[in-house]
Amino acid sequence: MAKAESPTRHSLPTIVIRPTSGWVPVNLRELWSSRELISHLTLRTITVRYKQTLLGVSWAILSPFFTMIVFSIFFGKFAKIPSDGVPYPIFSYAALLPWNLFTSGLSDGSKSLVSNRNMITKVYFPRLVLPTASVVSGIVDFGIAFVMFLGIMLYYNVTQGYQFNFSWTWLTLPFFLLLALVTALGMALWLSALNVRYRDVNYVTPFIVQFLLFVTPVVYSANMIPEQYQWLYSLNPMAAVVTGFRWALLGTSAPPDMRLALSVLVALILLVSGLFFFRRMERTFADLI
Repeated sequence: MAKAESPTRHSLPTIVIRPTSGWVPVNLRELWSSRELISHLTLRTITVRYKQTLLGVSWAILSPFFTMIVFSIFFGKFAKIPSDGVPYPIFSYAALLPWNLFTSGLSDGSKSLVSNRNMITKVYFPRLVLPTASVVSGIVDFGIAFVMFLGIMLYYNVTQGYQFNFSWTWLTLPFFLLLALVTALGMALWLSALNVRYRDVNYVTPFIVQFLLFVTPVVYSANMIPEQYQWLYSLNPMAAVVTGFRWALLGTSAPPDMRLALSVLVALILLVSGLFFFRRMERTFADLI
């Protein structure tokens, strides 16, 4: 019987890790090989988010629900902002679904490198998995909040007599969801890389989110924007996402037109430029963090 030979050190594969230089593209093969790490970090991000909280994952429902109530009181009842013919609570909640996904991904993604400094300084792995996992983890909260949205729609159907019906437009929701994720990841790549060198980013990020809230039709309808500014308004991809969600779920606005293509282009520019900038800065993360 032949005896199996134990592998020698000469037969083992040798992996040489060298720092990148210049503007290098993303190594998609390396990123794909780390898909299990992305899923593990995504699960860890979700677990840490609700660890030692009294209400746990219920915050995924309570946060948009109470925000909807505040918006409904101050913007719907007091300010009398038009809601395109539907109850203002549903009007605002339909916008909060993608908006909360975007803001949580942007906030967590921008801090992902600094929060995991111990991993970066001790072991090699594609650093891109950290902001990616932070952005993707928001899908779980989105799914839970979406179930709550269906419950609110059912409530208005039964008690208020408003007819909200399923239609083929609901099939477009994954596209708008993907657009929100691409936008969040593109901005998170820029901010997370900058946050390693400049910790001021921690203070700038909430301001960016607050500014985007006012230039995104979350509390108001996009129809309030004058026609001559609509193309300029389309430079904000999240405006297209929120408008798309309301069109798909409630049918409150006109179907997407060529302005959606401009929003998609801006989101792709954010993502591609963020990837190249992240890769260029990646070689200095371990030294600066």
